[in-house]
Amino acid sequence: MQYDVIIIGAGAVGLGTAVQILRQQPKARVVVVEKETAVARHQTGNNSNVIHSGIYYKPGSLKARNCIHGYELLLDFCREHDIPHTLCGKVIVATEENELPLLQNIFDRGQQNGLAGLKMLTGDEVREYEPHVAGIAGIHVPQTGIVDYRVVAEKYADVIRRQGGEIKLGEKVVDIRTSHETVDVVTSAATYTGKLVVNCGGLYSDTLARLTTPGLNVRIIPFRGEYYKLKKEKEYLVKTLVYPVPDPNFPFLGVHFTTMPGGGVECGPNAVLAFRREGYTKTAINLPELGETLAWPGFRKIVAKYWQTGMGEMYRSWSKAAFTKALQKLMPEIREEDLETGGAGVRAQACDRTGGLLDDFMILEEARAIHVCNAPSPAATSSLSIGETVSHLALKRL
Repeated sequence: MQYDVIIIGAGAVGLGTAVQILRQQPKARVVVVEKETAVARHQTGNNSNVIHSGIYYKPGSLKARNCIHGYELLLDFCREHDIPHTLCGKVIVATEENELPLLQNIFDRGQQNGLAGLKMLTGDEVREYEPHVAGIAGIHVPQTGIVDYRVVAEKYADVIRRQGGEIKLGEKVVDIRTSHETVDVVTSAATYTGKLVVNCGGLYSDTLARLTTPGLNVRIIPFRGEYYKLKKEKEYLVKTLVYPVPDPNFPFLGVHFTTMPGGGVECGPNAVLAFRREGYTKTAINLPELGETLAWPGFRKIVAKYWQTGMGEMYRSWSKAAFTKALQKLMPEIREEDLETGGAGVRAQACDRTGGLLDDFMILEEARAIHVCNAPSPAATSSLSIGETVSHLALKRL
């Protein structure tokens, strides 16, 4: 089984990379290998389905460049393939005086990143967009939208197959063996030989990267994000998307309100340590994976510095009343009885040895391997742009 490029992971980034390689080099022999029996089973299929504008990200960073370019590519793809999506816009809301400088910084970043039509809002203007939201100021972001990323990923897969690429489902990668001329990717079912492997393994991207880079200086720390849903009779409280001003110390956006592609309104997520990499429930535990997380020096430094914040997130995870209180900061009318349990996702967040939570995308290159080692949100929005970036790196070697 000889290929030009072997891609590990059939989430949005892996599939987006395959789409872009085949667009640029239609004769390339490409195979995507996925351990699950369907595409988009993890981060891609368990997120808030937001089409991100790129307003938050440092100008010039990989996140900023790929989110903004990816946004346009994603919209073009959705239009080309008749994928339902809505550009409903969102409001970022400051509720306290000390958030105003942070709000201004977000606005300035959005302008530097080329977002047109951004509007600073007074408290009264915030309520013109979202009548039930409490805030002293805000930003209206017209570019933000919603789409079902599982549908997007499934269409990526269709395009790959029509372009001659292959997708192997239900095959877990157990080893990667590189030589001077080729790379062998060994799965639970077969061995694939190629010129290059591209690791888009998401929650296991670091584990896969260490197969060729034993001294890798980052680890994936899995953070579970849990959601509630507004009961049907309370959905009128939210018109579009409502976000708080995020804490600049963390790569998370805080609990927010998002309308869903199929209808309904999600509230959340929080951000708690998951006790296994694919731990979507509070009781999901994998002791070896948890032990690896706890043993990582960077994680221990995070705990030492931010243990109070972490305990607060854990408390909200177990206490619906505490979760409701966090939502009431944005929307005072919300009551505990207005919420019903929603879904959960797990974010693959890279952490370095010094305790730094990587804020930008991270792509590592080797002679026969390219590892996408940090691609959390907005990776789904950015998937075709990340794929374009990786495909340029890949095709130079073929």
